[in-house]
Amino acid sequence: MTLVKSTLIPSASSVEALTVTNSLKLEGANAERLKSNNTHAGTTPTNAKKGTFSFWVKRTKLGASYMVVSGSSARYSRMFFNASDQIQLYSGDSSWNSVQPITNAVFRDTNAWYHIVLILDSTDATAANRLKLYVNNVQQTWATAPNITQDGDLTLTGFGGPTWHSWGSNLSYYTPSAYFCGYLAEVNYVDGATKDATDFGMYDEDTAIWQPILYSGSRGNCGYYLDFKDSSNLGDDEGGNSFDFDESNIAAIDQATDTPSNTFCTINALVDQSFAAWDLTEGGTKGPNVAANCGLAGSIALTSGKWYWEGVTTSFSGTNYWQWGVVPVDSKQGNSADALGDAGTAWYSGDNAFYTSTSASGQSAAYDSGFTGYTAGDIWSVSLNCDVSPYQMTFRINNAVPGTASNNTDRSVGTYTSARAVVPFVRLADSASDNTWHNFGNPFIAALSGGNADGNGHGDFCYSPPSGYLAICSQNLASTGG
Repeated sequence: MTLVKSTLIPSASSVEALTVTNSLKLEGANAERLKSNNTHAGTTPTNAKKGTFSFWVKRTKLGASYMVVSGSSARYSRMFFNASDQIQLYSGDSSWNSVQPITNAVFRDTNAWYHIVLILDSTDATAANRLKLYVNNVQQTWATAPNITQDGDLTLTGFGGPTWHSWGSNLSYYTPSAYFCGYLAEVNYVDGATKDATDFGMYDEDTAIWQPILYSGSRGNCGYYLDFKDSSNLGDDEGGNSFDFDESNIAAIDQATDTPSNTFCTINALVDQSFAAWDLTEGGTKGPNVAANCGLAGSIALTSGKWYWEGVTTSFSGTNYWQWGVVPVDSKQGNSADALGDAGTAWYSGDNAFYTSTSASGQSAAYDSGFTGYTAGDIWSVSLNCDVSPYQMTFRINNAVPGTASNNTDRSVGTYTSARAVVPFVRLADSASDNTWHNFGNPFIAALSGGNADGNGHGDFCYSPPSGYLAICSQNLASTGG
């Protein structure tokens, strides 16, 4: 089993990359999904033997996670990440002879956007060409090969019957029992035709990064296009057929600005997986509900620039306290010999993390920042300056720098010198368990959504970032070299 890997080769093209402004955050814990309705299901497909799916996903939780399903009362097909993080397809239709194709590659990067293109054509005389899967324009090989009967109708491309499509769950006709955790963007379904990955994406000639383009062809009778630009109607079809999807447990705040064109920092799902109660939710911005001494790290490393982020703890229990700050990417976790990013025990005070503490009942003298009286619901913010050596940080509660005069200035960040890679960090200390929300510029809780962007126009924060300090996202990284 191998991690997905590609060789990116730019090619000249007159087509321009599409700047994707919005995505949809889907959260399994909230049973969020989109489902086509009876109007869609009652339409005769252009050709049930052919079809193309193109969409972008960013995962926030590993393990089994369901992307798209097509089904009726008689049968269904679906595409999902399995428990081993491979892409797997399933069909109850005899056209696939009950074979479940599974990729050799695994997909575990929770900071990456994956462009997935699935091409189905049972009419092809070559069996190997009847089902093809591309990820970031790289055709995938199969650990378990598909076996599609020639000229058979395919459940995943059919709508008559009636049949429904759902995004974000494992079932469409019946009540779902499992869902998708992550972000979904630029969803295209082309009914009755096979398209190439290059109809939906292109290589940037300067960076050799695979990027989305706007699909301009026909989508057939049952095709659709979801761009998630209308926060009041996130199931809106902009493909010309007006096949709007019904929204289940989805609200306007689930519209995200984390997209293939601008990736925001989230909590790194690969860190501290040894905790049995680990659970990241809300697009990788909420967590943890775990035992004490659990360290959470951000997904984007910083070596230069000025950066800003916020957080809030919505409740306290026991005598716990939170520690906010940064930690080097080469830090060790607890007493383990593993570097940051590998499973291990939590970080402790001797592991080079720099942070300040909050407490419902007291303050850690070793990391005293002058903060007292911190209560549930207070907004915590961090301003990190990596353009000085050593790095400096300012901590605020409810947009104020509290404490004595010595705490009202930027504070040196340990011994971190120029170009030392660090990531945002938070740790639950003591003996209780709580949830905390993080806002790296893409909030999914009203308390952190204040409509305040950074100087480059990115992010949505409760408070205005200090002058020169930016949201941690790929467009800002590109402009600062951070």
